[in-house]
Amino acid sequence: MTMALSKKDYPYYLAGKPEAPNRDLVVRDKYTGEEAARAALADEAAIDRAIAACLKAAKPMAALASYERREALEHCVRRFEERFSEFAAALTIEAGKPIRDSKGEVMRLIDTFRIAAGEAERMIGEVQPLDISARARGYRGQWKRVPIGPCSFVSPFNFPLNLVAHKVAPAIACGCPFILKPASLTPIGALMIAEILSETDLPEGAFSVLPCAREGARLFTEDERLKLLSFTGSPKVGWALKARAGKKKVVLELGGNAACLIDEDAQIEEAVARVVFGAFYQSGQSCIGVQRILIHEKLYDPFRDRLREATQKLKIGDPKEEDTFIGPMISEKEARRVESWIQEAKAEGGHILCGGTRQGVMLAATLMEKVPKSCSLMREEAFGPVAVLSSFSDFDAALNEINDSAFGLQAGIFTRDIHKAHRAWDRLEVGGVVIGDVPSYRVDAMPYGGVKDSGLGREGVRFAMEDMTEIRLMLLRSAQ
Repeated sequence: MTMALSKKDYPYYLAGKPEAPNRDLVVRDKYTGEEAARAALADEAAIDRAIAACLKAAKPMAALASYERREALEHCVRRFEERFSEFAAALTIEAGKPIRDSKGEVMRLIDTFRIAAGEAERMIGEVQPLDISARARGYRGQWKRVPIGPCSFVSPFNFPLNLVAHKVAPAIACGCPFILKPASLTPIGALMIAEILSETDLPEGAFSVLPCAREGARLFTEDERLKLLSFTGSPKVGWALKARAGKKKVVLELGGNAACLIDEDAQIEEAVARVVFGAFYQSGQSCIGVQRILIHEKLYDPFRDRLREATQKLKIGDPKEEDTFIGPMISEKEARRVESWIQEAKAEGGHILCGGTRQGVMLAATLMEKVPKSCSLMREEAFGPVAVLSSFSDFDAALNEINDSAFGLQAGIFTRDIHKAHRAWDRLEVGGVVIGDVPSYRVDAMPYGGVKDSGLGREGVRFAMEDMTEIRLMLLRSAQ
């Protein structure tokens, strides 16, 4: 199937306007390795100009009426729908995401902006009685949320549209100007979003979208004119950025090695279908992809056998083909890393049930069992198409095993026992417990984020808006 980007050269957007001082960033088709397009690359001087414009736009952005913020977001929704196929094709080319998954992500991009359009009208506060004792008689309070000011966003390669949307849409909804650094491996989708934003009536300087080299991105983190840093990416980079961020608020959406528990009352066919999706969609390159599968001993053998059979049926190949499920990993370096972790686990006594083979950027969907807990596949984030099976006999002990991780993003629990569901919700050290489905599932309105090494804060439009705003109190003393 032939598929191409709409153009070969993409400008960056500085203070809402396209600029193309160079075409230094090469964007490759992740399946073929061929050059697909070029984008302008921002230097530190351009980033400095963007921050200055962002600062200047803070008051006009904060002054926008609710309907003006809503209308800008609604314009984006309409234009995303009109350019749906173009966005999906760009995502498949620059990220190597199978076209079915790409279409799903464009739908989520639209959903996220649509949710934000509604939330733009719900920046509510409250009246608070303060006469809690005789000394406070005659006093009352009112508080509202006000925009925090200029924001800095850094987004990853694996969801180049929707994870940009989860930063950009809430910022517009609450009136915060922003600068965004998209991942250098996948900048095209973010630049297409910027092109559509440039069609709106947002104040001059309200946004900048600037691909740049990691070495040149210092100002995104360290510049004190920026009041919030929201980063999605690897834990190592995220925590290092937080240490350098100074006084600004920091929101981190980082990695995980998500677990999925299959209890003895689970329906095997249903659970197998969902686990196959959760472990292997977009080649496992998701921070909430199923990595550890804990199966009750009564179901272990039949579940393992059916899961292996279903996994072996997944088509691996060209992501532009509609029936492809496993596409390329983002780079051969990452594919080699995951392959080496599989071989490490095998050398330590782990058993490969299927997969384990690699050709360039293509890594076969891999299932393993009997992997020691000391192995990287059990302790670290694989971020690739591999999952590890183990059995349990005691539900509470299995919850402890899920918690035995440096990460805590989401967990999935297949159980029909409401008491066990609540026990998992109470005890699991994660940001979200998904009952009856895989941890990989996310609805864009829900609070989403992790604990421990998986990050700080929550996304989901309403919850991101809370981080992008501050509470401002007005205390009123009644005339005596």
